[in-house]
Amino acid sequence: MVVIFALGGAAALLLLVALVLLVAWLRARRGRTVQRNDRVGAELDVIDLELSLAEQTGRLRIIRELHEVAVHDVSVIISQADGARYAGETDPTIAVRSAAVIAEAARSVLADLRRVMTVVHEGEAELQTHPKLKSARELFKVMREAGLRVTFDETGQPYDLKPGAELAVYRILQESLSNALKHGGDGTEVQVAFTWTDEGFQVRIDDDGVRASQRRDGLDPNDESRKGSYEIDDDLTALTGIVSGAGITEMKERTELFGGVFTAYAVPGVGFSISASFPSLKYHNGIHGVNLDS
Repeated sequence: MVVIFALGGAAALLLLVALVLLVAWLRARRGRTVQRNDRVGAELDVIDLELSLAEQTGRLRIIRELHEVAVHDVSVIISQADGARYAGETDPTIAVRSAAVIAEAARSVLADLRRVMTVVHEGEAELQTHPKLKSARELFKVMREAGLRVTFDETGQPYDLKPGAELAVYRILQESLSNALKHGGDGTEVQVAFTWTDEGFQVRIDDDGVRASQRRDGLDPNDESRKGSYEIDDDLTALTGIVSGAGITEMKERTELFGGVFTAYAVPGVGFSISASFPSLKYHNGIHGVNLDS
């Protein structure tokens, strides 16, 4: 009896030690997870601040340059008006010619002021040092550290984009990945695809957030799909349903600003899909979509 009791006491002690070690391990793991999330959040904040600073600085630079041009044109208008006033007393034809010059200069000033308003309203950035699409690889690295499994594919021949357009694409990509992490969670697989054409560009982001959640619960997503009752109506609802949210609205507005088409929809049993297609992004400057080099 004494031996049995001693063995039982030893087993209880070992169990207690195991429980203490398990609790300590879980706490340490949770602490590492919190630290990792904090680090990733700080890195994303840095990227966001860099983009915001680039937007504001670029905006001020454009406004300053347009202001200088407008001041010069206004001085031309004043000079022509003074000349027309004196010359018109002896030769009315000079006044007519001066009026034509004044009208042309005034149109130029008006066009520049409209451009200023466009820059202020839409946030057109004009700064050489702002993060470009090649910075996307750094963004992928940060999101992988946060728990996403990001794969990237690029087709077509890349070309330089207008700064504002490039920044808009980057913002769409950043918001899409953040949404995939927020709603899909750790282990979500995300496929990012860039497609370049002669004048256009498309970015597509597909995630498997639903399947990732099933994997975390210890389920086989393929088995769950076979057991699921997904029908054509589910797909139609996903494609035609309206997806709302501040992030979605901002991505849509950024896409439409540069003549693009934005789509976002849930894929039943899989996850979420986002696409931004720009038919004329190579020449689009946020005001009109024509070839400015011709």
